Amino acid sequence: MKSGFVSLVGRPNVGKSTLLNSLLERKIAITSDVSGTTRNIIEGIYNDDDSQIIFIDTPGIHKPQNKLGTLMNKKAYTMIDDVDIILFLIDVEKGYGKGDAFILERLKELNKPVILLMNKVDRIKKDKLLELINEYKDLYDFKEIIPISALKGDNVKDLIQTLKKYLPDNVKYYSDEDITNVSRNFIIAEIVREKVLRLTNQEVPHSVTCLVEEYTEEEKSIHIRVLIILDRDNLKKIIIGKNGSMLKKIGTSARIDIEEFLGKKVFLETYVKTIDNWKDRDKYLTEFGLNELE
Repeated sequence: MKSGFVSLVGRPNVGKSTLLNSLLERKIAITSDVSGTTRNIIEGIYNDDDSQIIFIDTPGIHKPQNKLGTLMNKKAYTMIDDVDIILFLIDVEKGYGKGDAFILERLKELNKPVILLMNKVDRIKKDKLLELINEYKDLYDFKEIIPISALKGDNVKDLIQTLKKYLPDNVKYYSDEDITNVSRNFIIAEIVREKVLRLTNQEVPHSVTCLVEEYTEEEKSIHIRVLIILDRDNLKKIIIGKNGSMLKKIGTSARIDIEEFLGKKVFLETYVKTIDNWKDRDKYLTEFGLNELE
């Protein structure tokens, strides 16, 4: 038995959460094109006959513009200090930029194996990929350089086998039944937040928060009520839409994913609340055991 902790690190939108879902072959982390979609530390637990790998999805490291951004960076830095292996993701379609260089300089300070993952290789030509591999190998003494497509699953299984060579431990940290460290309600709330970010086409900032206020399970169905919290009142009309059309779209799209996650028919109710003061928001979230700004 080999085991260890592996951190997924990179700029926002390089595909960390998509990769986590692909590695586990199920959705536990939300994805969208909005920077800052991942705000919490989410562990995904991979088990097979001879290994247990705890993958840690971190917020994208970026130049913070506000308190939330600063705290997201802090969370990401914490989780690269305490892991056994680091997977450094680069979006090959966008290329290596200042943000990637900033992260790599931080990684160079650590005495840990760093594997470079060249993500989204399905979007570039093969000769370009070979050119980039030759270019990136001179950036740092990476243990491995692996081209992948997190979305399509290309080389994801090969990545698992490669990681096993570097796993340092020989104990199980979780049971075989565990798939993540976050709660059922957290995943449900995050699914709703994903639909808000995707369907509003970046009109709503990533500071939007969702939480499950009610969860009632019956024999054949589950009734769930989710609150969507905004920090500005003028965002309400965007999320609600004309005659409630957008809120209905959000609810319908989220319900499909939630039913797949829970394996049961779901009746989902969503509503919107504005809390424009961060202290008030912190207090409200704490009452529900979800203070994501700590």
